[in-house]
Amino acid sequence: MNQRPTVAVLGLGAMGHAFAANLLKNDFTVSGWNRTRARGEDLLAAGLQLTDSAEQAVASADVVIAMLSDGDTTQAVLNDVLPQLKQGAVVCQMGTIGIAATEQLIATFNQRRPDAVFIDAPVSGTKAPAENAQILILASGDRQRAAAIEPVFAAISKGAKWLGEAGAGSKMKLVANAWLVSMVEGLAESTRLAEQLGFSPDDFWQVLDGGPLAAPYVKGKLAMIAGGEYPPQMHLTWALKDARLALEAAGDTAMPGLETIAALWQKAVDAGYGEKDLSVIYRYLQENKA
Repeated sequence: MNQRPTVAVLGLGAMGHAFAANLLKNDFTVSGWNRTRARGEDLLAAGLQLTDSAEQAVASADVVIAMLSDGDTTQAVLNDVLPQLKQGAVVCQMGTIGIAATEQLIATFNQRRPDAVFIDAPVSGTKAPAENAQILILASGDRQRAAAIEPVFAAISKGAKWLGEAGAGSKMKLVANAWLVSMVEGLAESTRLAEQLGFSPDDFWQVLDGGPLAAPYVKGKLAMIAGGEYPPQMHLTWALKDARLALEAAGDTAMPGLETIAALWQKAVDAGYGEKDLSVIYRYLQENKA
């Protein structure tokens, strides 16, 4: 008998699709829903129970994963499914939706479904790591009441870092993504300088390789820049959204570097680069002489 919790995945974009696929590989019973149904149809043969509504997806689920595009969408979908949740269900919000939306969801669950366990657990990692179950989960909430989430996390990630009360995960995700955005902008500018001085992206990596600055993430982005192709691991549009969420969370804390990057990346999105990987900012700088 399958003793694993039954899981519903709401949102079958790049990350949610990877979560559902890895759960199915590990013999979980998985239902899934996406506004564009076609996103999940390739998983039907693997056993995904693809539903026509989010309410249908969660009806029999012990664990519900929400991996949706933004805070407004996440709040709307989770508010819709609240009446259909099983008694004591664990609801795990894993998107990057910011602090305000997370706090509103925590309050909603406390008021309307206190029997359910709300876990705030965005992830560190993008499409390829998610597909290979190599993301790190930034989890927060009542871990003792959410025991059913542990085997789910084990199937979709390399581990979870529990950070405290619900909401702490989303706060740390903004810290991590502020660093990520700053790193990619710095990489793009440094690569432009390298080429101006006669060096290739590969030359740049060879200097970094083996030293303390040789992050695997940097190697992957330099490979995209060298190849001139930017298949999205993280869309520039979503990276810009995360930068703005970090700036919003900063309040009175000055972040002039991130403010400058956000303004620049907005121009790149407006110019049509938003659906490419965030490392496409290199091409934007190159083509616009910015």
